[in-house]
Amino acid sequence: MIDATQLLNASILIVDDQEANVMLLERMLSNAGYTQVTSTMDPFAVGALHLANHYDLILLDLQMPGMDGFEVLEALKLIEPDGYVPVLVVTAQPGHKLRALQAGAKDFVAKPFELVEVETRIHNMLEVRLLHRQLNRYNQQLEHQVMERTAELRASEARFQRYAELSSDWYWEQDAEGKLSHWSGPVMDMVGIGAGAADGWDVAERATLEANIAERKPFLDFVYRRTAANGKVQYLQVSGEPMFDEASRFVGYRGVGRDVTAMAAMFAASN
Repeated sequence: MIDATQLLNASILIVDDQEANVMLLERMLSNAGYTQVTSTMDPFAVGALHLANHYDLILLDLQMPGMDGFEVLEALKLIEPDGYVPVLVVTAQPGHKLRALQAGAKDFVAKPFELVEVETRIHNMLEVRLLHRQLNRYNQQLEHQVMERTAELRASEARFQRYAELSSDWYWEQDAEGKLSHWSGPVMDMVGIGAGAADGWDVAERATLEANIAERKPFLDFVYRRTAANGKVQYLQVSGEPMFDEASRFVGYRGVGRDVTAMAAMFAASN
């Protein structure tokens, strides 16, 4: 929310070629407690002033010599980075009101002034303007946080994959259809994930592993074996976890594995 201090400290520019009107608006704003009020009677100076100060509100007279308020509005559109032109137009011509709004003004007051109405419209416009800026800042902060978090997640995933590669013989990922999508090491040769069943696998162990995957269950240090044509038995240890996207849809598996044949032989020898 916007508090009273923020409103009264908002920056306001008065643009009118009539000194009496400028003085009247300055006095009204000062009496209302506004502290950051400046003015100019030169419409050609408005663009440069707003570029330098980015006022929270511009009180703009439409009928001025040399450069009228409609031309000033067009110039301000080129300056506003967020496309919000904070202009309250002042006009004595009822037919100019709609045209001014179509040109980008956010509100209008009619001459001769009714000071209560002017003050109310200024208060309302400033509140909307400051809320608009607050929302833009929040969106920028949120976008920055999302970018930072995304970078952290990518770095974390890269560290995990590197750790997995260093601590195992292979790293693998497969898609929802069971096809290998990413891997390191001799996965195809050693395991045959995504390549169909290979001769020599222990049928019961292989069925248990495939059942875990079919049921989207994680598995840790699952050991299974296959027998080569020469009768040599190879023992493999694999761990894996299911992966899901932001909508909780299953998108595949990832995991690590290693050849533990030597370890199995040592264990058998010790017994």
